[in-house]
Amino acid sequence: MVRLKEKYLKEVAPAVMQKFNYKNVMQVPKLEKVILNIGMGEAVQNPKVLDGAVSDLKMITGQKPVTTKAKKSIAAFKLRAGMPIGTKVTLRSDKMYEFVDKLFNVTLPRVRDFRGVSPKSFDGRGNFTLGLKEQLIFPEIEYDKVDQIRGLDIVFVTTAKTDEEARELLRLMGMPFAER
Repeated sequence: MVRLKEKYLKEVAPAVMQKFNYKNVMQVPKLEKVILNIGMGEAVQNPKVLDGAVSDLKMITGQKPVTTKAKKSIAAFKLRAGMPIGTKVTLRSDKMYEFVDKLFNVTLPRVRDFRGVSPKSFDGRGNFTLGLKEQLIFPEIEYDKVDQIRGLDIVFVTTAKTDEEARELLRLMGMPFAER
């Protein structure tokens, strides 16, 4: 199921190369990695809450997540450095293309009242962040076994130099951007 990788090589790369007048194929931006992240603020009081998030990410991606720990202590939040506060997965290569293909073609259309993804979430360096309010839109998650609805962030890291290049790359790959 590496259709998206083949699509990139046959359709996307030549189209981006032509639009931005690149002389060499190596100048064409590509998707480097996709990072899925669930931040759990309530893990400060109850560390067992992270187990559900870890199992959800494992089902969604097919890869074992890493637990993220707090870098600084914040007394107002009763947070100490080193406490587990989230979980993340970094996807690369074939798993990344498989996940992105599934996200664009199966998962996002399942969102109720979906009108497209906001094209404003670029960071100025060609990376795009997509926030989802609930993990239930993924087909791997069984509704009956969900202990808590939790949101997640998906970061698309590209080799593009500008947001315009990255937007065109993701649009040609199938990202359903909303019309402005």
